[in-house]
Amino acid sequence: MIQEAHNAYNNKDFTKAFMLYEELSKNGNADAMTSLGYMYQNAQGCNKDEAKALELYEAAAELKQPYALYNLGILYMNGLGGVEHNQFKAHELFMEASIREVPQAMYEVALMLERGLGCLQNFSEAAFWYEEGAKRGHLKCFNNLGVLYKDGHGVVMDEARSFICFKRAAEGGLPEGLYNLGLLYDQGFGCEQDHDKALDYCRKAAYGGHEKAKEIIRGLQEEGKIVF
Repeated sequence: MIQEAHNAYNNKDFTKAFMLYEELSKNGNADAMTSLGYMYQNAQGCNKDEAKALELYEAAAELKQPYALYNLGILYMNGLGGVEHNQFKAHELFMEASIREVPQAMYEVALMLERGLGCLQNFSEAAFWYEEGAKRGHLKCFNNLGVLYKDGHGVVMDEARSFICFKRAAEGGLPEGLYNLGLLYDQGFGCEQDHDKALDYCRKAAYGGHEKAKEIIRGLQEEGKIVF
């Protein structure tokens, strides 16, 4: 029945999905609790009810459901859904979700370790979790891992690895990855210097909404160095 509920949700038949998730949740299905909590949180097939969403996430998290742990971490990280802002609790939940192989949680826990939010700052652990997330295709993990390799934080500085990481993020269309890859081409860091490619990636990043890239493109246009 859980797959039937997932199929209904993916087909945007929220009424059917809600009914199935609710029935499964009553029988203690942690996956259904997590999905039902998400539907309550986002008013899908029901009225928005953050208290109910929190109750379901907490119940599923008690059963160590990976995405319930992650979703609960997001609530604590941002002080949403009726919980107080608590970075330490968020870090703890993200770590539990990361151990259970949730790529988004790996990114969040790595970011917190890199910045020392809710935990002691630890660049090498941050690099570890960024790499774990990158192995699972998480684009922001690729990008941030590239930054660590570029700066030599938590890892030995490695131009080639930095280039590979930014390239993977850029190939996925991540604006930050496009911008950072453009910087490497502009500097000849980990690749052959190529100002045309640098400009091309900067332009793509700007189109993707990257603010710094937009500033650069706008400045070049005002100086008459490019026309679009």
